[in-house]
Amino acid sequence: MITALQAGSTFASFAGRDDVSSFAQELATRHGFDPAAVSATLARAQHEAAVIRLITPPTRKGARSWRDYRARFLDHSRINGGIAFWDEYAIDLERAERQFGVPAEVIVAIIGVETVYGRHTGNFETLSALATLAFDYPPRAELFRRELEALFLLAREQGRDPGEYSGSFAGALGYPQFLPSSVRAYAVDFDGNGRIDFDLDPIDAIGSVANYLHVHGWQADAPIAEPARIEAGADLATLVAAGIEPVLEPAPLMKAGVTTRRGELAAQRATLVDLETPGAETEYWLGYRNFYVITRYNRSSFYAMSVFELAQALRQRRLVDAIRADAQRNDTGTGPD
Repeated sequence: MITALQAGSTFASFAGRDDVSSFAQELATRHGFDPAAVSATLARAQHEAAVIRLITPPTRKGARSWRDYRARFLDHSRINGGIAFWDEYAIDLERAERQFGVPAEVIVAIIGVETVYGRHTGNFETLSALATLAFDYPPRAELFRRELEALFLLAREQGRDPGEYSGSFAGALGYPQFLPSSVRAYAVDFDGNGRIDFDLDPIDAIGSVANYLHVHGWQADAPIAEPARIEAGADLATLVAAGIEPVLEPAPLMKAGVTTRRGELAAQRATLVDLETPGAETEYWLGYRNFYVITRYNRSSFYAMSVFELAQALRQRRLVDAIRADAQRNDTGTGPD
C-alpha cells in the first residue's frame, strides 16, 4: 500500500492509499457509507499542488496593512455591484432582515467581500481540493478531513456526486463561500424550492448568510463598531491583547483611557480593534458583539472591519440614490406642462 507521504510527494491520485482506505472505513462506521464506494470516489480525485501552494502561509510574513487590505474590498466593483445586487434582491434581503435580524447591508457586504456577488466563487474541484488538504497537508489535515467527511454527507443529502462540487482552493462553496460543514449546519432553502443551491441561487445564499450570523449570536438593532478615542498613556497593548471577543466593560475601558469618539462610554462590552498600517497612525475601534459575530465568518478583525465599512458604504450610497430619485420625481411632477 501507498503511504500519505509518498502520495503527497510523488503520486497524482489517491487510489490505493492506506490513509484513504482508513478514511473510507471511518465513514462506513460512522455514517453507513460503502467503504469501497468512498475509496472509488476518492480515487477519482487528484492531488492539487496549487491548493497546497495557496494555503501555505508565506515563510516571511509581510507587515499587516489595514490600508492595503481595505482597498481590496472597498472598491467601485463591490460598491456598484452591491447596489445592483441589493436592488435586484431587495425583497429577499428585507425578508431575511425581518426573519433573522441581520441588516440587509451586512448580508450584501459579506457576499460582496466573499465572491463579488457570485462572480468569483472559485474553480477548484471541491473533492480534489479537500482530499489534497485532508491527506497531503499535515498542518491542517484534521480540519480538512472533517470537511471532506462533510462533503460526502452533503452530497448524499443532496443526491449529488461528491465530484460535482466546485469552489475555492480551501473547499468553500458558492456565493457565500460556506465550507461543506457550514452548508449542512447553517444553509437554508430561502426561496422555498425544496433544495439549497449556492451555485446559481443567490436567494438561498442571502438567507443562509443571515441565518449563520443569527445562529452565532447576532443582536438585532445593536451596534457593530465605532471609532475609539484614546487618551494619552492608555495601555493599548494590554487592551488589544484581551482578544477579539468583546469582554472589556465600558466603565473600566473609560478608566483605562478608551472611550467613543464623543468621549462617552462604549455602548456595551467591547474589544479594542487595532487597524495597523505601516507608516501611518494606527486606527483604534471599539468592536461590539456584532463585530465579533462577523469574525465567526472569518476570524480576522480586518475582515470584519471591511465587511462593516462596505456595509456602511452600501447603506449610505443607497440612501443618497433614493434621495436623488425622489428629487427627480418631484422635479418632474412640479415642472411645466
